Amino acid sequence: MPAKAKRGSGQLKVRQVKSGIGHPARLRQTLRSIGLRHHQDVVVVNDTPTVRGMLFQVRHLIDVTPVQEG
Repeated sequence: MPAKAKRGSGQLKVRQVKSGIGHPARLRQTLRSIGLRHHQDVVVVNDTPTVRGMLFQVRHLIDVTPVQEG
């Protein structure tokens, strides 16, 4: 059986694939809180419930992949 990724363990690579221009200020602020400043930025964040909530808010603007350990 393949191992499932646990929430709260590891890190996530987040890439902004769409611009925040034309979206509400709250979504643009969420992008900046995650650490995404420009279109096509990539950041690595810890996988926590708080960060997952922020990622869910802007899920249509980003691409998320888990970071492989090791």
